[in-house]
Parts: sequence; structure tokens; C-alpha cells
Amino acid sequence: MIDLETRTAGRPGALRRAAPALLGYAAVRALGLLALALWSAARDKNAYTLLTARWDSLWYTRVAELGYGYEVRLPNGDVHSNLAFFPLLPWLERLGAALSPLSYADAGFVVSLLASLAAAWGIFAVAEHLHGRRAGVCAVLLWAVLPVGIVQSMAYSESLFTALAAWSLYAVLTGRWVTAGLLASLAGLTRPVGLAVAAAVWAAAIAAFVRSRGDGVPDGARGPRHAPGEGARRVLGMVLAPLGAAGYVLWVGHRTGEGPLGYLDVQAGWRNGFDGGVAFARFVAGRFTSFPSALAGVALVVGVVLLLRLYVVCVRRRQPLPLLVYTGVVVALALCASSYFGSKPRLLMPAFPLLLPLALSLARLRTSRSTLVVGVLAMASAVYGAFWLNGSGPP
Repeated sequence: MIDLETRTAGRPGALRRAAPALLGYAAVRALGLLALALWSAARDKNAYTLLTARWDSLWYTRVAELGYGYEVRLPNGDVHSNLAFFPLLPWLERLGAALSPLSYADAGFVVSLLASLAAAWGIFAVAEHLHGRRAGVCAVLLWAVLPVGIVQSMAYSESLFTALAAWSLYAVLTGRWVTAGLLASLAGLTRPVGLAVAAAVWAAAIAAFVRSRGDGVPDGARGPRHAPGEGARRVLGMVLAPLGAAGYVLWVGHRTGEGPLGYLDVQAGWRNGFDGGVAFARFVAGRFTSFPSALAGVALVVGVVLLLRLYVVCVRRRQPLPLLVYTGVVVALALCASSYFGSKPRLLMPAFPLLLPLALSLARLRTSRSTLVVGVLAMASAVYGAFWLNGSGPP
């Protein structure tokens, strides 16, 4: 029999149940944008330009406008190629510009805003499915008030990726294998960390297969019944899940002439790679060579410890396997990348399952106290986001 929970997202009341979470999320993001506008005006900067036409946003719009092939050669010999940027966001920017009077940058901003709401809804769906409606609302609000939450409103790919990942994970949790595989494939066309979503689908499918093999009962007794064709749908989901990321990586290798691993050479041109966290450890250690940079080093160490502690809590509380696999891969890829250390907070932003233990704790508080906590965090996030985005380096 198909569990009635698999129909949760499709019931007419799904949006109504998610409405408090989405309204709260929109309010937090509006506060962040207001703080950014005020801070930017005080510094004689344009807030909209900061959101749509700096750093990675420019690379995405160049792909949308000119296609792939653009690169910048730096004096030190590094080559920054736009092949490093996955294509789904530029495709959507190009589509938005083709169907409306919007520019590519405007379309990217609109995609980000819509995707952030879709991501909030997906996070709510996962948390509600596991822990109930109140925890779902709290999980969304905690994701909204992350210190780097302003990135959710930028013409970056984080919101789009998180939306696809969250809904793919929800589809896995509710047994919709083909949907999960399709969404995982799209996530793989959005960011390199799409590997995490595909890994979650595979882990869940393998675990389900093992459970199904163990359902047989000796002596002719009848074990649990499964929906007809579930095994075939599960296999199809597994096949679909890695196609997006694998297809783009192989295409880049073919285009560069470097073979299947050519994408790694493109990343090397950005001095980015996977070194097991050695470069990040050296970066943190370097903060302790002087004062006050040592304070930043302490903050980094505390942040990493808390991050790992949250993951341990998720494991101990028996969070579903696909969420643990997804989060583990996202965290590993973020912390063990060999470059762009200042960008690690936003690279960790899609790891929303880490917030579920905190959401449960927040949900247990009285409404007045939980509202106060979220309000204080929202103010802090808005101020920090405005300060951060008005800085000199890319987020």
C-alpha cells in the first residue's frame, strides 16, 4: 500500500499549512533587503547592483548572454573560465530575458527570489514530514536568519540548488523515486555539490532495496506488500539522479579536450579543488599569527566545532539516511575545498538538515519566546548581511 504521507505535498491544503513558514520567511528576507538598502545608501552604493551584478552573479549573466568560452587570464597565470559555473541558472536567466523585458541580471534576481520561496517550502515539507508543522515553521525561519541569509536573495545559485535539493529529499522520504531522481538531476546542473543530492537518492534506494529483501517471512507467511512497480521506479530514480552533474562534467571534459576529468582542470584554474581540508586548516592556523586576527581564528574554530557537533546530533537522533548522506557530502565539500575560504559560510547554506535539531528545540519554546529568539536573530542576520555584502570580497 502507498503510505498516505506520499500525498502530503499534493493535497490542496499543502500551501495553507506552509503559509506561516513562507510568510515568516518573506518577512525575514524583506528585513534583510531593507537593511541592505539602508546600509548601501549610507555608503553611496547601489543595493540592487550588489545583489545582481557582482562576483558570481556577473559570471552567470555572462554565460546567459554569451554562452560558454569566456575566460580571464590573471597575471599569475591562473585562468578563470566560466566553464566552472553550472548551467541551470544561466538557462533560466536566458529564458526569463526571452519571455519578458527583464535583463539577464533582473531575471537572475527574480529566479533567486522565487527559488528561495520554493526552498523555504521544501525545507518546511521535509521538517513537517519528520517532526510536525511547528518544527517545519521553525526550520524555515532558522534557515532564513542564517548570518549569510542575504545570499538567498542574490542572483546566485544557492537558493535554486537548495530548493531542488529539499524537494528531492522530500520526494525520497515519501517514496517518489522518479521525482527524486529528476530533481536530483536538475540540482546536479546547478552546482557541483549536486553530487550530494544524487548520493542521498542512491543511499536511500539501496537501503530500501536491502529492506525489501529482508521483508520475506519464513514458513510461507506473507511479508509487507509494496506498491506495484516500486522497484522499477526506484531504479529509474537512481539512474536519473546523477545524470545532470555527470552530463555537464563530461561535456566540459569534451569541450576542453581534457577527458572525463577536464572539469577538475577548470576548477584548478580557479585554484579550487578537494584537498581534505588541509588548505582550510592552514588558513585557520594563519589567523593565530597576530592580533586581532586571532579572534577570527577562534571564531572559525568554534564555528567548525559547532557545525560538526550539530551533525553528530543529527546522527544520534537517527535522522533519515538520505538527509545524513546529503548533509555529510555538502559539509565535506564545503570544508575540504582548497580555496575561497570566505565563501564557505554560503557554501554550507544548503545543508539545512543541520537546523532540524535546533528547530525542534525552538518549537518546544512558548510562542512568545520563540518569536523573540527569531526576531533577535533576524535583526542580527539583516545587519550582518548588509555589512558583509558591502565588503570588498565576494561572499
